[in-house]
Amino acid sequence: MATAKKPAVRNGFKTNEHIVYPAHGVGQIVAVEEQEIAGMKLELYVIVFEKDKMTLRVPMAKAEQVGMRKLAEDDTVDKALEIIKGRARVKRTMWSRRAQEYEAKINSGDLVAISEVVRDLHRASSQPEQSYSERQLYEAALDRMAREISAVSRITETEAIRRIEDSLNKSPKRIAARGDTAEDVADESEDEAEAA
Repeated sequence: MATAKKPAVRNGFKTNEHIVYPAHGVGQIVAVEEQEIAGMKLELYVIVFEKDKMTLRVPMAKAEQVGMRKLAEDDTVDKALEIIKGRARVKRTMWSRRAQEYEAKINSGDLVAISEVVRDLHRASSQPEQSYSERQLYEAALDRMAREISAVSRITETEAIRRIEDSLNKSPKRIAARGDTAEDVADESEDEAEAA
């Protein structure tokens, strides 16, 4: 099993570039290797998922097929943050079916779909408690969203989570639940801008 490093750019992906792998979230391509498996030479992206302490080798020919993609653009991040300000859209179906749909959205690797899960499963402190499985799905979606926003915006994951939570708290429904007026929220935004 011979391993050799290849030039930096291959099929549009570069060594040291952050990418999104649908089932695992944000990872970094650390190398491109060539391996011989069953008499066939395969070129593989070596992707490290630092937070999960995991390394994945993806054949170059399969990268697009499995949904591996570059990080979202800034306008996609803005769209995702705008989506979570919206009203939760919860279907009136059994929880098991909704849970499967949420899981599929999280594993799609699509930032906009993941933001819909965050929006739909977020609970304000004034709302009823979540079930364990709801909480698990919410935290998985929040984690995936925060990791990508963190990588795109070059901020820490903690700052990304704070940015997401700020957007969640600016939802008209949540503002009404707190009893704030539009002016209170505008004052809050001005205070944040001055502090920055």
